[in-house]
Amino acid sequence: MSNESGKGIGFFERYLTFWVIICIIIGVAIGQFLPVIPETLSRFEYAQVSIPVAILIWLMIYPMMTQVDFSSIVNAGKKPKGLVITIIVNWLIKPFTMFFFAWLFLKVIFGGILPADLATEYIAGAVLLGAAPCTAMVFVWSYLTKGDAGYTLVQVAINNLILLVLYAPIVMLLLRVGNVSVPFDTVILSIVLYVLIPLIAGYLSRVLIIKKKGKEWFENVYLKTIGKFTIVGLLLTLIILFSFQGDVIMSNPLHIVLIAIPLTIQTFFIFAIAYFWAKYWRVNHSVAAPAAMIGTSNFFELAVAVAIGLFGLHSGAALATVVGILVEVPLMLFLVRIANNTRHWFPAHSATNQ
Repeated sequence: MSNESGKGIGFFERYLTFWVIICIIIGVAIGQFLPVIPETLSRFEYAQVSIPVAILIWLMIYPMMTQVDFSSIVNAGKKPKGLVITIIVNWLIKPFTMFFFAWLFLKVIFGGILPADLATEYIAGAVLLGAAPCTAMVFVWSYLTKGDAGYTLVQVAINNLILLVLYAPIVMLLLRVGNVSVPFDTVILSIVLYVLIPLIAGYLSRVLIIKKKGKEWFENVYLKTIGKFTIVGLLLTLIILFSFQGDVIMSNPLHIVLIAIPLTIQTFFIFAIAYFWAKYWRVNHSVAAPAAMIGTSNFFELAVAVAIGLFGLHSGAALATVVGILVEVPLMLFLVRIANNTRHWFPAHSATNQ
């Protein structure tokens, strides 16, 4: 990626964790004191996908999609290590460790604090998160770690295809629920909004701008300008998300802390497995970092939608998925920093079999 040669990170990127915390506070405050705003925005929804949030996520993803070199997509199959790590961690490890950590803490360690039936619902919400690897936000984490845009796209696309087939069976297996209904319209719409549309827009922008202005202007002027959209889109998305969930968060402070503990441990555990595996296999950092990020972060839009559909809007499962959103962004920013600070652990140049 062209921004790898940049010297340091910008002001907003440097203090991004601080801005995230401020935006979460603003979002919760809006939900508490100006409920008309989230109520109005929630009307613009289709297949349980918020259109305003989708537009902002699109703004986050678009800058990275403009950097996709389609030759890297074609050649991704020649570098299978990153794909193998992503698939195995996401589908053979992550859902089951999520269930284990949620059960251990919510049923055993916190068993004397949480009612048994409510703990079961919280575990269900955690499983719904753990069985859904990230689709949209991973492009932001990849961008912040200077990941290979084309390879990240392939990783996300393959995970989406697997998700369509395995999400429901894995959830049914872990929760022993006989009637898990996956809202396929939510999944398909999310893929279209978060992958297909920004990919087409990015490709057309790249081709037309390079043709008209030249590659140097595209890389040194256009990309640097639109790169700011990623951070702005992220912050505005957080404000809207937490304005929707402000009342839920404020009314369950202790339970939110208890749910956040196993989710946090799971986040670091999965990142460590994928990242150190990539280091052991000597995968290039631009592939290794996104590979670890995809499994570590979650497709929370899907998890929230399924939790509401199965258990209800005010259920413990729905609350657990909201806590997933609450803890994910600060934790992922911390892991982005770790990944950037350990870049020297990985080969300087891509090997032929990554």
